[in-house]
Amino acid sequence: MKRAFDLALGLMAGILLLLPLLLVALLVRLTSKGPVLYWSDRVGRNNHIFRMPKFRSMRIGTPAVATHLLSNPDSYLTPIGSFLRKSSLDELPQLWSILRGDMSFVGPRPALFNQEDLIALRTQSGVHTLLPGLTGWAQVNGRDELPIPDKVRLDVDYLRRRSFCLDLRIIWLTVLKVLRRDGVAH
Repeated sequence: MKRAFDLALGLMAGILLLLPLLLVALLVRLTSKGPVLYWSDRVGRNNHIFRMPKFRSMRIGTPAVATHLLSNPDSYLTPIGSFLRKSSLDELPQLWSILRGDMSFVGPRPALFNQEDLIALRTQSGVHTLLPGLTGWAQVNGRDELPIPDKVRLDVDYLRRRSFCLDLRIIWLTVLKVLRRDGVAH
């Protein structure tokens, strides 16, 4: 049922958001050099690496590490990068990953390939068996502000409690968080 929901919602969102997707792509292209999309190596279900697209919000040559590990993250942002991140518009191309089956709408956020501490904790606690999500329980309970052990604790809580009703609640809370821009670091 979860996969059917992801496909149906993904197709509807893709159709409804086609114009905003094209507009954001044009703005990225016009405001900075380089490709419109940034393809990031991420850790998926069972620690399988997959390529996840995002609208590019960072300049070409930015190190492939979590934003909080950059010495001055703002210096790497494109002219519209901060807006894309704060509005979460940079995440929209992940609809592709959902339609492909690499991601779900709800699950733990996919770790970067080099976030060994997060990957190890998730593997140790069984969270690695879940399909990563566009949003998740940790996202609506702190997002970028949470330390890794707290994120994993919330991921484990989701693993134990997951249900269609909880997924709908997380999607609703995500919409509220994005509109309020709660918990966004950059």
